[in-house]
Amino acid sequence: MFDKIMEAQQKAGEVKKRLDAISVTGTAEGGKITVNANANKVIQSINIDENFFADADKEELEELLVIAINKAMEQAENVSQSEMAAMTQQMFGGLGGLFGK
Repeated sequence: MFDKIMEAQQKAGEVKKRLDAISVTGTAEGGKITVNANANKVIQSINIDENFFADADKEELEELLVIAINKAMEQAENVSQSEMAAMTQQMFGGLGGLFGK
């Protein structure tokens, strides 16, 4: 049992490292605002088109930043769930026979 716990912790650490290396992007206003993050939901950068920035008002900019950030976080969540599901399947996939499946 203890070995399984240690293996799970090790696999979780490996997944975290993989998620750190995966980039996701959220955009708004046709790419005028771009948010880059990793799959661990850490924002790496925000880019705002200079021309858009010069013409946008504060409220519009804030609104579009929220949209772009939420899109990036949604992508990060999807990637994270896929990676965790793959790890779980890898670790416990062979247990189906124990439950008559």
